[in-house]
Amino acid sequence: MASRQENAPLEPEGNVVWHQASVTRARREQQNGHRAVNLWFTGLSGAGKSTLAHAVEEQLHRRGCRTFVFDGDNVRHGLCADLGFSSEDRRENVRRIGEMVHLFLEAGVIALTAFISPMRADRARVRRTVGSENFIEIYCRCPLEVCEARDVKGMYKRARAGEIPHYTGISSPYEEPGNPDLILDSGSRPLAECVAAVLRLLEERQIIPVRT
Repeated sequence: MASRQENAPLEPEGNVVWHQASVTRARREQQNGHRAVNLWFTGLSGAGKSTLAHAVEEQLHRRGCRTFVFDGDNVRHGLCADLGFSSEDRRENVRRIGEMVHLFLEAGVIALTAFISPMRADRARVRRTVGSENFIEIYCRCPLEVCEARDVKGMYKRARAGEIPHYTGISSPYEEPGNPDLILDSGSRPLAECVAAVLRLLEERQIIPVRT
């Protein structure tokens, strides 16, 4: 029988070495015809993050870009299914997503992430993980009353009734980005205009070719 020591996890500092692949991110980006980047959509539940992320992805896909959307609810069905909504679990949820995004960027993919990610420190950690040059923070700014009016699942109502603890905007805080790359008033601005603004930013930063 193997000893406890033999079954202990390896420490990255001593026994795990990063393997340098011959097919690099730069080569993948060249093949794709665009740079890889992380579009991090943040905002309250109901602010339209997922709707906007998928709409942007649709337009990028039509342009031939390689993309993937990490949706908050979808991720909690698998990668983060073991996490709850405490402050610690939310922090770990965002940390895991940051590590996944890092891998997707190495694959040359435009990674779109739609998460409430309420704490500035957690978003800053992702920025450090993937690199500031790869992180575009997009704040979907939407008044709480509009988010509640959009809530077809009744989650806000349940939170106000005390049935859901740690609900962002009701019993748990949301820290607005201090200096996001893009602010979209998703509560009043048409979806098509928001999508156009994101694509324009990607063109300006030479992430994707300018459409002529």
